[in-house]
Amino acid sequence: MASEHTAGFEPAEQLAKDRESVRRRFWIKLKRVVANLLPFAEDLLAAYYCAFDKQTPRHVQVALLGAIAYFILPFDFIPDMMPILGFTDDAAVLATVIRLVATHIRPEHRDAARAALKRGIDREG
Repeated sequence: MASEHTAGFEPAEQLAKDRESVRRRFWIKLKRVVANLLPFAEDLLAAYYCAFDKQTPRHVQVALLGAIAYFILPFDFIPDMMPILGFTDDAAVLATVIRLVATHIRPEHRDAARAALKRGIDREG
């Protein structure tokens, strides 16, 4: 139940519970906006691979899925269509979560992210 002290992340929390929807919508949005994401695309992809890794602890998966869900939602604090500023809130949420769970993002997650970027994100990871 939402309280007056929430920051408006309820839709992201609900979306994060539906892993397949997050997976599908993540790749759709990433392909659409990758040019605007280059400064943090590798971190975003590494977080994605970590979130869906069965060896990642559940609490880390939940945190990462929440951040990824915020990224794929069609609305947020700063609209993604705004040049330059549009993804700053997405990047801030992602950076915060990555900092909190950084020890769980392993080299193989980063390798998979770099490989996806190298192949031009032609297909889902």
